[in-house]
Amino acid sequence: MSDQDTTDEKGASEGASGKRTLSLKPSAGTVRQSFSHGRSNSVVVEKRKRRIVMPGDTPAPAETSAEAPKPTPKVVTQTKRRVIKPGAGAGASSAKTETARSATNAEQEARLNALKLAQQREVEEAKAAAEEAKRRAEEEARLKKEAEEEAARLAEEAKRAAEEEARKPKVKEKPVVEDEPVAAAAPKRGASDDAAPARGGRGGDSRKRAETPSPAKPTPRTDERRRSKLTINRALNDDGNQRGRSMAAMRRRQEKARRGQQQSGPREKVLREVTIPDAITIQELANRMAERAVDVIKVLMTQGQMLTVNDIIDADTAQLIAEELGHTVKRVSEADVEEGLFSTDSADDDEAGAPRPPVVTIMGHVDHGKTSLLDAIRNANVVQGEAGGITQHIGAYQVEKNGQQISFIDTPGHEAFTAMRARGAKATDIVILVVAADDSVMPTTVEAINHTRAGEVPMIVAINKMDKPEADPNRVRTDLLRYEVQVEGMGGEVQDVEVSATTGQGLDNLLDAILLQAEIMELKANPDRAAEGVVIEAQLDKGRGPVATVLVQRGTLKKGDILVAGGAWARVRALIDDHGKQVNEAGPSAPVEVLGFQDTPSAGDPFAVVETEARAREITEYRQRQLRETTAARLGTARGSLEQMMTRLQESNLREFPILVKGDVQGSVEAIVQAVEKIGNEEVAARVIHAAPGGVTESDIALAAASEAPIIAFNVRANKQARDTAQAEGIEIRYYNIIYDLVDDIKAAMEGLLSPERRETMLGNAEILEVFNITKVGKVAGCTITDGKVERGSGVRLIRDSVVIHEGKLKTLKRFKDEVAEVTTGQECGMAFENYEDIRKGDVIECFRVEEVARKL
Repeated sequence: MSDQDTTDEKGASEGASGKRTLSLKPSAGTVRQSFSHGRSNSVVVEKRKRRIVMPGDTPAPAETSAEAPKPTPKVVTQTKRRVIKPGAGAGASSAKTETARSATNAEQEARLNALKLAQQREVEEAKAAAEEAKRRAEEEARLKKEAEEEAARLAEEAKRAAEEEARKPKVKEKPVVEDEPVAAAAPKRGASDDAAPARGGRGGDSRKRAETPSPAKPTPRTDERRRSKLTINRALNDDGNQRGRSMAAMRRRQEKARRGQQQSGPREKVLREVTIPDAITIQELANRMAERAVDVIKVLMTQGQMLTVNDIIDADTAQLIAEELGHTVKRVSEADVEEGLFSTDSADDDEAGAPRPPVVTIMGHVDHGKTSLLDAIRNANVVQGEAGGITQHIGAYQVEKNGQQISFIDTPGHEAFTAMRARGAKATDIVILVVAADDSVMPTTVEAINHTRAGEVPMIVAINKMDKPEADPNRVRTDLLRYEVQVEGMGGEVQDVEVSATTGQGLDNLLDAILLQAEIMELKANPDRAAEGVVIEAQLDKGRGPVATVLVQRGTLKKGDILVAGGAWARVRALIDDHGKQVNEAGPSAPVEVLGFQDTPSAGDPFAVVETEARAREITEYRQRQLRETTAARLGTARGSLEQMMTRLQESNLREFPILVKGDVQGSVEAIVQAVEKIGNEEVAARVIHAAPGGVTESDIALAAASEAPIIAFNVRANKQARDTAQAEGIEIRYYNIIYDLVDDIKAAMEGLLSPERRETMLGNAEILEVFNITKVGKVAGCTITDGKVERGSGVRLIRDSVVIHEGKLKTLKRFKDEVAEVTTGQECGMAFENYEDIRKGDVIECFRVEEVARKL
């Protein structure tokens, strides 16, 4: 076998295995490659066209090109593939040939399909690229047009600014160097300048550099900052290479300049509608008016009030301030939360109402027998339960007469319980005025008459103590005429009944008069509705908590109801009637004790039943906040008044007597505070630092210790811890059960703070007959006593020509050579003054004694 045959067989085997070898024809071309530093290389390259094999054809070997890295040409030969034709025999079968041909055809079809898909993708991508290029060109054209318009507008503005500057008077200014890009400022070099280093060598280049110094190259950061500035030249000669300011930035800049021009001129005041609540701070009012708080304080100062921004003012003052500053005012109130709490429809009681018992209040002067009369009516001994035999609480009771109920309210007659009597008159239907037949009309009786008229309720006069021998009912009727109370016996419309609480005389007639008056009034109430009424009395019980005595006026109060009274609310835990028994409900005109309050209500507060606890909390929180703000506004205004500040400065010598009051019920505490505040004068006054119902606690001791005040306990006691703390702190706790004694003791204690009164007693007069100058003694006046007597050590006045020229003390009183205690009328004596010697013949000496007397309130 020759070498050629071996090569053919090897090529055939390699072609059958799928590998192709590279071969070059002898007639291939030569290509010369040039490298750096003068090196070159010759490479023989043969190029062949790629033959596209169609289905049914035999694939041709692939065309390749090769490069030899060596400088001498090298020929890479490839042996021809021997094609085995059908019929040649040579060990190949026709079945194999057909199988290879079918596989080749399938492969060619797949390649053609892939080629078509690639061509389609290329067409679509070219189309999308063309559309994107068109869109970008349009966008660039639009942006360029906008930039040209903005540049033209800026040029026009610059031109107008230049014209305005030209019109103004010229002032020497430093030349302003226009901010140009650094690249534009650099000198441009031509082709000859670029070629100069090559021709002239290094020497010529250095000489040229020395003659023409090049500008300093800025740092990249400065260059970027300068390139970012938009100048007129840059806007007009936009080269497109640098990024300019955006339109939004330019609009912001123009808007800022416009705002600066607006702020430079006077700002126009904006008048607003100001919403003002019941109480508001000065700072909040200023914010709502968009005014400075200083301006609001200046307005207040012109009105004579010195306040700060955190002080609270009332709605009227805030309205005056707002109107003074030119604003309009809209008054609002948070009281909307109370809408619907109390019913104002009285037609409901007239239409759906049932007859209700009358509410009767017994009023009159102290010790005229009010409680004894009620005691006789209800057959109970109430007077023995009251300390000192006087009523100090409002008692509410219910009695029955001829199958009809009558509710009684007993009020104190002491002058300190004015507020209690006023509350009793407001909550009642009929007032019984008790007047003692032996004492007639007294000041508290007149006060009760005034309360009755203020409440617009009918009156029945009960002339009590008819069992006494000195009783004179006609005197009572006559005295009542002075106060426009005309009884039926005097031709008037007021019923009068003569009674005796001791013997029971006339009690039935009194009850009949009450029922007759109630029948005339036609009292009705609807029991099938939510309860409403008034708090008669309230107290803090140690075992039961806050307890309130209430009088139901409308509806029915039931166990479990939620009621609101003033700033306190309660879920009714228990209802206790006047006999101490628990009941499940209380109808109209029924007095009951209510347990379950969260806090102690105030006596006289109206109450109403609400649906939920949330509404009860909302109402009570509003009322508590309103009370705090109103109190703060009142105190703040009083504190800031210039007039009151001057008054306080003038009354700096006013001494205060601080006390802390604790009582059994709210009404007693209120009466004690009112009675104590009435005591005093321009030199001393009582100041109640704290007053509340309930026992004395450790917190009360701490407050009293801080204020250095005694504690007044009325019908209450201190617990053991409080007593120990008081003893350790040295705080005095004084216990009382009669308001007379309490008021008297406080008055006596306050009198001790008064400075004693200087009382002067005239002793006598003496006339100077001669003046002697004695060695080591001084001037001594020889006198004769013209009137009264003269005592050693007494006060003297020296009177010359009816003018007092000296007042002092007598140092020496001698008769002949002896020192004497006193000299009487007609006797002669010698006198010398303390620290004074300007005495003359004919002067008159007036002698007096000064006594200090304790003052009374």
